Amino acid sequence: MKKYYFTSESVTEGHPDKLCDYISDSILDSYLALDKNARVAVETFASGNRITIAGQISANGEVDIEKLVRNKIAEIGYDNEKTDIDYRTCKIDINITKQSPDIALGVDVGGAGDQGIMFGYACTDTEEYMPYAISMAHKLARRLTEVRKEGILNYLRPDGKTQVTVEYEGDIPKRIETILISTQHLDGVKQEKLKEDIIREVVNNVVPENMMDKETKIYVNPTGRFVIGGPLGDTGLTGRKIIVDTYGGYSRHGGGCFSGKDPSKVDRSAAYMLRHIAKNLVANGYCSKCEIQIAYAIGMKEPLAIYINTFGTGTKSEEELVDLVKEKFDLTPDGIINYLDLKRPIYEKTTNYGHFGKNDLPWEKIIEL
Repeated sequence: MKKYYFTSESVTEGHPDKLCDYISDSILDSYLALDKNARVAVETFASGNRITIAGQISANGEVDIEKLVRNKIAEIGYDNEKTDIDYRTCKIDINITKQSPDIALGVDVGGAGDQGIMFGYACTDTEEYMPYAISMAHKLARRLTEVRKEGILNYLRPDGKTQVTVEYEGDIPKRIETILISTQHLDGVKQEKLKEDIIREVVNNVVPENMMDKETKIYVNPTGRFVIGGPLGDTGLTGRKIIVDTYGGYSRHGGGCFSGKDPSKVDRSAAYMLRHIAKNLVANGYCSKCEIQIAYAIGMKEPLAIYINTFGTGTKSEEELVDLVKEKFDLTPDGIINYLDLKRPIYEKTTNYGHFGKNDLPWEKIIEL
């Protein structure tokens, strides 16, 4: 069988882009808690000790956005403007307007909130039907945050990234070739101690022994130092981690981000629905690998096109599977919102470590097809 290597990355909740995603989704949740029909499209920008919030919100009710932002920065653990950002002293600029009435014309009658293409994907690599590399990268990133917040490695700071290279034979992940972890830390921590601690508390805690061997390479902070991080080390922006959020590059991507958008935006809601459909086609035995694409026009209810690819693993033809999907699922924006019950404040918990593969989210439910 063909042997190849595939790599995916993840980031911690303190990565500057993820900080922005989390703030945007927290604002969204706060407005949905006040008004389930709120229209929210919010972007967050972080640079140095400053946060900028911009976008459009139309809702019955108001949120103290500045207070919310400071609380979320504190929750992540940022409290030092000399090394990253300080929730107490950072400047917060807010520029929020109402949703455009031109967009509302189509959305108010159940049409899509934007044009675009969305993809969904699932495979049998892991028990959560996610590609192996991104699944493992997320688990390492989540553990990196756990050892910091639980005080196991109390010299860590919030910013961090993980990367995993997997060796495949055919469609089967056989072993891990490389693990890369970059983590922000307090000044004065020796590189040797950092690597030893990360391998013991993060890598060995997460990666199955049978997936590593003597040839597996592990890199920790390859530059040798990572003290300056967060928005001081690199600017952050909502929507810049769309591959981390989805399938780690193993499937195609339509280009639209998720965070900060209410479910009338099909960039988000349709991508969730397509993950649900792809996962259930695999879980019900119609294929072992599935990619599905859909296309919408702004203001129109019905999708323009549906495409399914099972990569030669299908028990039915792809044309038959398209017909099955059309029969079983309402793919209008309102149909998706109602089916997945998306007008709820559930989006904070999607922000970090991937929007897919978490069994407590409605689009991950397995049903009988």
